[in-house]
Amino acid sequence: MAVIPVLGHYVPDPNRYQSIEYRRCGRSGIQLPLISLGLWHNFGGVDTIENCRAMLRTAFDLGITHFDLANNYGPPPGSAEETFGKILAKDFLPYRDELIISSKAGYWMWNGPYGEWGSRKYLVSSLDQSLKRMGLDYVDIFYHHRPDPETPLEETMGALDYIVRSGRALYAGISNYRPKEARLAIQILRQLGTPCLIHQPNYNMFDRWIEKELLNVLDEEGVGCIVFSPLAQGMLTDKYLHGIPDDSRAGKPETFLKPDNITDGILEKVTQLNRIAGELNLSLAQLAINWTLRQRAVTSALIGASRPAQIEEIVAGVAQPALSNDVLEKIEEILSS
Repeated sequence: MAVIPVLGHYVPDPNRYQSIEYRRCGRSGIQLPLISLGLWHNFGGVDTIENCRAMLRTAFDLGITHFDLANNYGPPPGSAEETFGKILAKDFLPYRDELIISSKAGYWMWNGPYGEWGSRKYLVSSLDQSLKRMGLDYVDIFYHHRPDPETPLEETMGALDYIVRSGRALYAGISNYRPKEARLAIQILRQLGTPCLIHQPNYNMFDRWIEKELLNVLDEEGVGCIVFSPLAQGMLTDKYLHGIPDDSRAGKPETFLKPDNITDGILEKVTQLNRIAGELNLSLAQLAINWTLRQRAVTSALIGASRPAQIEEIVAGVAQPALSNDVLEKIEEILSS
């Protein structure tokens, strides 16, 4: 990847808060931008830090105030937080109070019985490590990254409550929880006096499981929803219409998206969706994101990026008029075929 030049002293765009819409996060005092930036990919130790820096600057200049991380993001695990910490120290410390920074723990991070899942020991220790890597005193949101079938939910939610009360985080969140366990977790946190701010599930045109029940649960409980993989890890772009590029997620060995995921059936739907996007003067990525945000219960769409132009493209897309009912019906026909 070519290094993108970055000027030394960073001064954010003074008009950044006019660039994007913000939505209320459940029944809380927090508003999040329609688009948030995730550091799951392309911010690890194997990536070019100046490109990472350019993407973060671009995002903030466009009004994206929320940067989402996790303890294991990289590769190697932990390196995305280290990269973010270096860039934070260079560019964003004067603007810390304008940012919503999140991290998570739940997946494997270190060897032994205390290096993953949902014990109090793991969650507290992991966040302490994350704070050191990022050079922060606290994160704004700390998530339990996935349900733990072995640890009592009371222990896991009790750990989140302790983390907030100890000043390590301002808000608690959950991720990848199914409707029944999400409602129970939310209710436990409320009883403890630390309301759940937000849930982070995956959601896109090809994976719509949250529509059946979860969105209703979150709405009833007053919890926000930020969705990850709204572009199905790049499948809902024009990237794979003519093969698998070497620098794409499907072309890299250490990513969730594999070439086998990109079937002929998926490509046919992507081709038809791309045609609709063209008729609307949108890119396929813009269409897919705007489709996701048609759900008012979705607070924010969490995107990944490999270069600044992708962030600019998505933010420009959400500034366009909402998708009409006719367009939504056409999309539904394609997705259900």
